[in-house]
Amino acid sequence: MPAPPPSSSSSAPTPTPTPTPALTLRPMEQDDLGACHRLSLLFKWPHRPEDWNFLLQMGQGYLLENPEPDAALRVVGSVVCTCFGKAHAVIGMLLVQAELQRRGLGRRLMQHVARQVNGRSLMVNATAAGMPLYKQLGFVQEDVLYQFQGASAKPELVALPPGERVRPMGKSDVPTLLALDAQATGMDRSKLLTALLEMSDAVALDRDGEMLGFALVRRFGHGRVIGPVVAPDAERAKGLIAHWINTYSDSFIRIDVFASSGLPHWFDKLGMTCVDRVTLMRKGPPPQKDPGMQLFSIVNQALG
Repeated sequence: MPAPPPSSSSSAPTPTPTPTPALTLRPMEQDDLGACHRLSLLFKWPHRPEDWNFLLQMGQGYLLENPEPDAALRVVGSVVCTCFGKAHAVIGMLLVQAELQRRGLGRRLMQHVARQVNGRSLMVNATAAGMPLYKQLGFVQEDVLYQFQGASAKPELVALPPGERVRPMGKSDVPTLLALDAQATGMDRSKLLTALLEMSDAVALDRDGEMLGFALVRRFGHGRVIGPVVAPDAERAKGLIAHWINTYSDSFIRIDVFASSGLPHWFDKLGMTCVDRVTLMRKGPPPQKDPGMQLFSIVNQALG
C-alpha cells in the first residue's frame, strides 16, 4: 500500500540557524578604520574614512573581529566611546553585521564599554532599532533629534536684537567658545571643540564686543554639517544657523536639532527635509547645565 500523503497541517522543518562564530572583542586601532568604514557602508551611514579617524582621535573604539580566514567581513561589530571630563561619556557607532544581529553582540559591546568608563553617565543617540537594547540596559529617553538636510534651502533673514550681529570668530574667541559650550552642555568638551575648530569655519554672535553664542560648519558625509550651535535662545540660534545656510545655499547641508529647541518647524519653512529621527537617551545623572545657554544642534550623532 502506498504511503499516505503528508498532512496539510504538517510544517516544514525549521532551518538550522547559522552558528555564531567565536568573535574577538578588542580595542579599535588605526589599521582597523578601513574595515570599520566598510561595516558602516553596509548600513548606508554617510561617515567617510576621515570621520571614523576623527572619532578614534576623540575617544576609544572597540570592535568584534571574526578570526575565521574565509569570513566575508573581518570587523563585524563596532562601538566608540568618548569621555567628557570625569562624569560623562557619549556612545556612538554601535554597529553589528546584519547577519549576526539578535545574538547579544550589541549588548556585549555595550557592557564592555560600561566597564571601561569608570562610573561615568552614558549618553547615546539611539536609532529605532537600537532603542530596545538601550532600554533593557537602563537608558531613559531625554529628547529627540531631528536630522534635516537639503541642497536648496531658502535664504533666510533673521532679525537680531539691536546691537547684536553675527561675525567671524578669531583665535581670541576660543576661550569664550569653550566656556559657552560648557554652560550649554554641562560638560568639558575642550578637546573635541579645539579639534573641530581646526577643520571648521566658525561665527560668533556678538553684542558690543561680548560673545553670546557660536555656530560651526565643516565638511562631513555628503556635504557640510552645521554644528554645534550654542545660543541663549531660539531666535539667536536661528540667526547663527541662517548665516551658514545663506552662505552655502547651493550646497548640501545637514543639521541635527533637538525637538526641545523649537526649531524643527522652522527648517520645514526653509525647505529642508527631515530624513531621520533618533532618540537622545541617558543612563546616569544628567550634566548640570546653565539654563541661560542652550545647545541647539550637535557635532554629530556619535559625539553629541
